Amino acid sequence: MRQRSQLFAVKPIDVLLAEMAGEHRLRRVLGPVTLTSLGVGAIIGAGIFVLTGLAANVYAGPGLILSFVFAGIGCALAALCYAEFASMVPVAGSAYTYAYATLGELFAWIIGWDLVLEYAVASSTVAHGWSHYFLSFLRLFGVTLPAHWTHAWVHTGAICNLPAAAIVIFVTVVLVIGIRESAGFNAAMVLLKLAVVLLVIILGAQYIRPENWHPFLPYGIPGVLKGSAYIFFAYIGFDAVSTHAEEARNPQRDVPIGIIASLAVCTVLYILVAAVLTGMVPYHQIDLDAPVAKAFEARGLPVAVFLISLGAIVGITSVLLVLLLSQARVLLAMARDGLIPRSFFAAVHPRFRTPHKATILTGVLVAIVAALFPLKILADLVNIGTLMAFVIVCAAVLVMRRTNPGLPRPFRTPLVPLVPILGMASNTLMMFYLGWENWLRLFVWLAVGLVIYFGYGHKRSTMAELAASGVGGRPGGSAA
Repeated sequence: MRQRSQLFAVKPIDVLLAEMAGEHRLRRVLGPVTLTSLGVGAIIGAGIFVLTGLAANVYAGPGLILSFVFAGIGCALAALCYAEFASMVPVAGSAYTYAYATLGELFAWIIGWDLVLEYAVASSTVAHGWSHYFLSFLRLFGVTLPAHWTHAWVHTGAICNLPAAAIVIFVTVVLVIGIRESAGFNAAMVLLKLAVVLLVIILGAQYIRPENWHPFLPYGIPGVLKGSAYIFFAYIGFDAVSTHAEEARNPQRDVPIGIIASLAVCTVLYILVAAVLTGMVPYHQIDLDAPVAKAFEARGLPVAVFLISLGAIVGITSVLLVLLLSQARVLLAMARDGLIPRSFFAAVHPRFRTPHKATILTGVLVAIVAALFPLKILADLVNIGTLMAFVIVCAAVLVMRRTNPGLPRPFRTPLVPLVPILGMASNTLMMFYLGWENWLRLFVWLAVGLVIYFGYGHKRSTMAELAASGVGGRPGGSAA
């Protein structure tokens, strides 16, 4: 019976407060504008520069415009639920931390393990996108790498995607040595990416041929929904806003503003880029690897291709850095809670003060996956994992409102239960359009995770230690 209660015992609030106290407390210096900038910087990347090609060519056609609208709505509904948890537990971390403080250890493990999948596979997908634009950039100078070193081994017969693996290893080395992130650096990256996106919209609008939008829905509504499920990857960066909740000056107000504002800005930009791209090139002729750059290349605009490729390379590199950084921190948080080996994943380098072992292991595995597996498999897998996490967060709001109505909620998800139910429904619908193969991969991943949890983490976790000593969080409550 005690083991069962441990599964749903929350991490005590006093433990969370202790982690924030003294020299470990992060400075609350970020306002809503800076948080929105962080969200935009994390969202704009491979999703807009790469995934739009396959989504338009194979799934939605010009209906990709509606795909971005539907995916944005589904993500916004989940974000409103996400914001409630962020305001309830305004500390550094992501959905894993919120789940442990509100839903208990088992749900924390499921979301944490799902985040491992999301960040690792997303990093591999982003590395693929970087590779395609890097190769496009080299071709501008007449440099072409051998094909067997630039494609994934699976399904292609090539040796590996060397550029994708190389950029992952480079970023991993940077993260191990340590990197000082500043608001100024992030702002510069955001401005660069926004400038490139605006260039695509403004310049590309002059080359739109309305006949390319006919037929608008060549694959019907199912094609639009398949496109939504595939390009959903483009929106997942808003998680970066919530990870900075502890550094927000007024997290109860600023974090929800940052999440919703960054989603709104990026959704508008995505819709406009989709309209320009499908208007410039017939949907069945859109390039699958570097669709935006190739569209301008077909119009004889080499300067624009240069700027787009350079902007994509720099912008996607910054997204890859954030993803790998976040991956190592999720593993570090899980290790500190005892769910995975502390001696390895919580180890901090004595000189660089970074979780070097977790970072190196993550980098090596991500590089291998990026080198061997094609873009479509990776994008579908990260999408279904992220959608599942969003469904859980939406459901968790309903559960917490019923089981703990008295907990302080500085930000409350509006129109409960309508918003959480619509969020669950829309995100589940997109999951179904990813196909049974991705459901099978997801179930296998979760099954492996549960074996690890019950074989290791459940017995060695912080909550198990607290339960053994007679101290612990009450199931569904705060502190014992």
